[in-house]
Amino acid sequence: MKAYVFPGQGAQYTGMGLDLYEASEEAQHLFEDANEILGFHITDTMFEGDADALKQTNVTQPAIFLHSVILAKTLGERFQPDMVAGHSLGEFSALVANGALTFEDGLRLVSQRAQAMQKACELQPSTMAAVLGLEDDIVEKICATTEGIVVAANYNCPGQLVISGEVDAINRACETLKEEGARRALVLPVGGAFHSPLMEPAREELAAAIENTRFSQPNCPIYQNVTASAIIDESAIKANLISQLTAPVRWTQSVQQMIADGATLFTEVGPGKVLQGLVKKINRETEVASATLETDA
Repeated sequence: MKAYVFPGQGAQYTGMGLDLYEASEEAQHLFEDANEILGFHITDTMFEGDADALKQTNVTQPAIFLHSVILAKTLGERFQPDMVAGHSLGEFSALVANGALTFEDGLRLVSQRAQAMQKACELQPSTMAAVLGLEDDIVEKICATTEGIVVAANYNCPGQLVISGEVDAINRACETLKEEGARRALVLPVGGAFHSPLMEPAREELAAAIENTRFSQPNCPIYQNVTASAIIDESAIKANLISQLTAPVRWTQSVQQMIADGATLFTEVGPGKVLQGLVKKINRETEVASATLETDA
């Protein structure tokens, strides 16, 4: 069975999407529509902007979404998913790809999400840190016993977990994690504590937008970050999408469940190859690929 996976924030690169724009008339129309919906020429930043311009949250999230969704659409009949999943932001790309959301509604929600998250980040100093080489339960225990707000945020693959929270609490947790034998506990260059309780203001803001958006019956299951299980019910999809901002991304568990449910090929749709690397670390026997315009997806 074919699983298609969609990357999240951090996969951006300068010049992203230009090859799609130049190769496909359909892609051109979609990019131009995106400029109108967003109210600024995101294509200028994607195609010609520098790395710093692309790092702005209000640009990064829509840019990755656009690259992923437009690539999926230009694949045409070659895009035949049996199941989909997206890492954090990528969940919105996956929901457009499997027909649960329209392109326009998906882009509007991603833009609102980015702005809401940016506002939440500005309310309180917060950050994230990557923890390598420890079992999940040890990391969870240290987070729970550290003073302040710090939680497990991204279960990326066995031995690789990202924690999220207040700056001081993250620093304290990192020291303890190193003492407990972590190979690395490295604070990341991010603007806030994504997938933590500190995103509650953003969750509330995005909840209203999601509730007012029409979702359709998807054409295949999505394995959502919050539950790591196959979901096809529109109301459940909405609820999980709202919870996602303050809940952990259970990527390891999602991939394991997709494999258990019959996935044999994971194709990454969007910029970069981060998810392919994670899938291989979760299960070395699984086949991975990148979706491209030139080859069969």
